[in-house]
Amino acid sequence: MSLKTARKVLEIEARALADLTERLDQRFEQAVDILLACQGRVVVAGMGKSGLIGQKISATLSSTGTPSFFLHPAEALHGDLGRLVRGDVLLALSYSGETEELLRLLDTVKRLSIPLISLTGNAASTLGQMSDVLIDVGIRQEACPLGLAPTASTTAMLAMGDALAMALLEKRGFKEEDYAALHPGGGLGVRLRRVESLMHIGDAIPRVLHEAGLAEVIYEMSRKGLGHTAVVNEAGQLLGIISDGDLRRTLEREGDRSFRLTAAGMMTSSPVTITRKELATSALALMEARRITALMVVDGEGKLEGVVHLHDLWSTQMI
Repeated sequence: MSLKTARKVLEIEARALADLTERLDQRFEQAVDILLACQGRVVVAGMGKSGLIGQKISATLSSTGTPSFFLHPAEALHGDLGRLVRGDVLLALSYSGETEELLRLLDTVKRLSIPLISLTGNAASTLGQMSDVLIDVGIRQEACPLGLAPTASTTAMLAMGDALAMALLEKRGFKEEDYAALHPGGGLGVRLRRVESLMHIGDAIPRVLHEAGLAEVIYEMSRKGLGHTAVVNEAGQLLGIISDGDLRRTLEREGDRSFRLTAAGMMTSSPVTITRKELATSALALMEARRITALMVVDGEGKLEGVVHLHDLWSTQMI
């Protein structure tokens, strides 16, 4: 019985979303343009379940490059109305379009010439009629067996809010690195950290000059403990890399003659590199694709700036 109910709920909500797709029109584009041109903040308001959906929509907007905050209509009527200023845009959520607390905000909204975008299921409602842009989120039926609890209607509102946020993200040219800057903490923050925040720098970088001998190479690799050393010229430009494997193969191939070789004669030329501003996820993907454990970090002129090791990614719980 429970599985039957669950399937019916999901079918009803899926149909509600499919209906939204078919109804999308130029009004959605108009709403996106208004939100994109907003010089202030996108203020999202709604009561009850619509308010809870509004809080999530506001959070999604803020995290994807559109400054936003949620305004509780009842609290607005008791002092928070002052948070609305010229230059803002109001995104109002009310399925009926007749939510009293929300409608009482509209005089102030109009007085301040704040554009009003509404998500409502009733185009003929007061809210719908007063909106600069109305986006229809009407549904055929709620998924609640009693037809009472907001279910499909809140799903439709939430999905439309996501659609607005993602359309804005694309129009702004919002990129991965922008997202990373807004998400420094938690699991997302870890995965979106930049290489420069993880790499070894300064004296922690294993490196030798191209003319260094075998003993110096071994000493540097042992002292820094990363299983390799970079090979640079006098200007600090990266020439190559010597790994544990390179060292072992050289000793097997050359025997005692290895002690007469320089670092330049043992190194792997043209090592895989990355820049400091790349995301750590890009570094991990590159290491996995090339089956290596370390990346040299270089600047635009090929100068060695650091090194990032697979262990550094492990220590941040990225892997």
